[in-house]
Amino acid sequence: MVPMLNAIRAPLLEGKVAIITGAGSGIGQACAWAMACEGARVAILDLNAESARRTSDELVANGGEAASFAVNVSDEAQVTDAISQIAALFGRIDILHNNAGIPARRPVAEEDEQRWQSCVDVNLKSVFLCSKHVIPHLLQRGGSIINTSSVTGITGVRNRAAYSATKGAMVALTRNMALDYAQHQIRVNCVCPGFTRTPLADALLQDPQKERRLVGMHPLGRLGTPQDVANAVVFLASDLASWITGQALIVDGGFSAGRSEDI
Repeated sequence: MVPMLNAIRAPLLEGKVAIITGAGSGIGQACAWAMACEGARVAILDLNAESARRTSDELVANGGEAASFAVNVSDEAQVTDAISQIAALFGRIDILHNNAGIPARRPVAEEDEQRWQSCVDVNLKSVFLCSKHVIPHLLQRGGSIINTSSVTGITGVRNRAAYSATKGAMVALTRNMALDYAQHQIRVNCVCPGFTRTPLADALLQDPQKERRLVGMHPLGRLGTPQDVANAVVFLASDLASWITGQALIVDGGFSAGRSEDI
């Protein structure tokens, strides 16, 4: 059946319940807003309780349905408790966006074990833990899991050893999870943002010369915004992507396409 051209589009995520980690700021916060605008009820998870609560309160004040949870997503007991509360509160879970992450900007020989382990725990272990405890809620109806990887998980970027390692591992984990749970109609994909204007990038952007150089490395002539990434996440979460799984969607303004300088 061909839809009427003048039909009003229903919200893409109407009736769905979404969990977003690291949703108190940056990309996660933009994804919470984008999903709420498309009809989802949203659970905001963040280590910073105040940021999570503020995001949730703003969504509710603007007509959305949301709740906040202060969670260390690398702690299994906290993850289990939060997911149980979310399932009880909303009655279902349909979408998991594993977005929580921390930066690490050192080469291997200058990294220390504690910082390396922290990066692994927050960026990668959290994906394992949250997915492990959400998947049982998706087995009957299916659902969508979206992981926030990075362009540094696809292509090399200097001084990003631990960060790139975790983000590359996330791409591999995404593919394996997609294969393991396809029979249950659980789709698993990841987004790989390029350099995006978020609080995590503030340290890079304080130097105007470095910022100009960084912008120049993106063929489309600008850095990304959280909304750029949120648009891709909503697409992957929705039925528009119902035949897409195991994929790494690069959202990077052309950064990974190659060098754009005229030589």
